[in-house]
Amino acid sequence: MDAAGWVGHTPPMQWPLLDMLFSRTCEGCGNDLATEPGALCWDCRVGLKPVQVPFCERCGDPVAGVTGGPFECTWCRQNQPAFIWARSAVRYDGIAAACIRRFKYHAGVWLQAELVDWLWALWRTCPEPKVADLVAPVPLYRRRERERGFNQAALLGRSLAKRMGIPFRGNLLRRHKPTATQTHLTAAQRVHNVRGVFSAPAPRRLQGARVVLVDDVMTTGATVNECARVLMAAGAQAVMILTVARG
Repeated sequence: MDAAGWVGHTPPMQWPLLDMLFSRTCEGCGNDLATEPGALCWDCRVGLKPVQVPFCERCGDPVAGVTGGPFECTWCRQNQPAFIWARSAVRYDGIAAACIRRFKYHAGVWLQAELVDWLWALWRTCPEPKVADLVAPVPLYRRRERERGFNQAALLGRSLAKRMGIPFRGNLLRRHKPTATQTHLTAAQRVHNVRGVFSAPAPRRLQGARVVLVDDVMTTGATVNECARVLMAAGAQAVMILTVARG
C-alpha cells in the first residue's frame, strides 16, 4: 500500500464551514489546501516515508537491503526488550519530522488529528497479539509539561484510545526527574540515562492489563523499553509500543 493510501484522512463535518472562514495551507509546502482534507496536500502526503519491511519483528527498526524473511535485530536478541513488539508509522524525516516538531515544540495542536490518523492506520496493520485493554502515554517530567503546556504523547494517546474504543490512562506511569537530551548519546548511554526515571504509582490498575504505550518518536527504544519494563514489573501482562515516527 502506498503512502497516499494509508495516510488518508476523513474530513470532519465542520471543515467546509471552517474553510469558508479561514484559508488552510499545507503544513508541508504551504500551498492552499482548498477542499483537500487534513493538514497535508496530496503531493506532500505521497512524500511521507512509511516504515516498511524489512524491519525487526520485535522493535520495528527498519534496515536497508534484503533480509530473506522475518528477523530480529542484534539489539533485541541481546537485550530482550520488555515490550512484545514496537511499531512506527513513518520515518522521522522531511515532512513527517516537520509536522512532529511543529506539534511538539510550537503548540501545533491542529496537527493532532493528522498524526492520530497515522497511528490508527498503523494499529490496524500491527502483528498479533493486537488486543489491548488500556492506552497510556510516555510521561513528561512535570516541569517540562508545564513549560510546554501539554504532553504530546498524552494528546495522541487519548485520541487513539477513543478510536480503539478502550480506556486511556494518562497516569499509569510517572517520570520522577528530567533527563538530559538523548540526541547525541549512544544506545548504551540512552539506556543508562532513563534507568530509574519512571515508576508505576498505581500497580493495582495494571494487573493483567495489555497496554498500548504511545509516544511521538522512537529512536533507539531506550525510553519506551524502560517504560515497558516498569509496567511489566508492576503487573502488566503485555506492552505494545506505537509511535508516530522512527528516528
